Amino acid sequence: MRVLVTGGAGYIGSVLVRMLLERGYDVTVLDRFFFGKDSLKDIADQIKIVKGDIRWVDESILDSVDVVMDLAALSNDPSGELNPDWTMEINYQGRVRIATLSKKKGVERYILASSCSIYGFQEGILDENSGVNPLTTYAKANHLAEQNVLPLADKNFTVTALRQATVYGFSYRMRFDLAINGMTLGFFKNGKIPIMRDGTQWRPFVHVKDTSKAFIMTMEADKELVNGQIFNVGSNDQNYQIFQLAKLIAESIGIPFKYEWYGSPDHRSYRVNFDKIHKTLKFTPDYTPREGAREIYSALKDGTLDPNDMRTITVKWYKHLLHMHDFLKEIELNGRLL
Repeated sequence: MRVLVTGGAGYIGSVLVRMLLERGYDVTVLDRFFFGKDSLKDIADQIKIVKGDIRWVDESILDSVDVVMDLAALSNDPSGELNPDWTMEINYQGRVRIATLSKKKGVERYILASSCSIYGFQEGILDENSGVNPLTTYAKANHLAEQNVLPLADKNFTVTALRQATVYGFSYRMRFDLAINGMTLGFFKNGKIPIMRDGTQWRPFVHVKDTSKAFIMTMEADKELVNGQIFNVGSNDQNYQIFQLAKLIAESIGIPFKYEWYGSPDHRSYRVNFDKIHKTLKFTPDYTPREGAREIYSALKDGTLDPNDMRTITVKWYKHLLHMHDFLKEIELNGRLL
């Protein structure tokens, strides 16, 4: 079976691709490679790699593809606000384009990487039937993508949206702008955990290997179980208030709990119910924040992860790329590039 993973060089994608290879799938990766190709270098000879953009890549990339896992996106809320128009073009319109072309080309299954961030700020515990409250461009784009790809489902084209909890854990394209990962880095570099005010906000969490497992389980499930469906991806026992989570991270890596506040009060807070994916797909996470923090801390200590790599903070790296683009454009306009 041939699987196309868009965004396959990214934080989740680079883990997912390896898990697909382990299960014997034929994998093609489509990516812009804004963060380079290092995340795939040890498996480059085992996969097909295409550099391209979901907004305009030629539809021939879908020839003979059985399953599309659509992870390509400008990641996280701060990055989405750098240029809201681009975020909508890629995270919403680009993914709808890929889904539409997939159906046209006879792809059997399409799985959308969505996010629990679309719940925004709400009281109570939210399931797939709850109302949504997307507060950021990133969240709004995810919701619009869901609304436009799910109606494409029919007996010949299986469509599923996976609303992922906040992801954590070691990846080959590491990110330290995610809560648990960033807390662990803060401890390593400064002996303190940075906590976004005021610490009472709720978030659900899931390990990067567990959310990757959910994609594979969705792909391998009977079509009638997943077609046209939305699944929250995570587990009920990994809903945490941020301040309490910070204490847990400190305990997990054996460091005294010290912290510092940053930012304005977080307006996003939501607890999520994950019963549906557990009952339907028998999905149960293999990892907890304890293991996630320990593996990251260990990788920082042994030098596997560079704590100062600008690429691990997505919005910072995007700003750098935008600055370099403007700089080179100015040079070219002034006739000095050539």
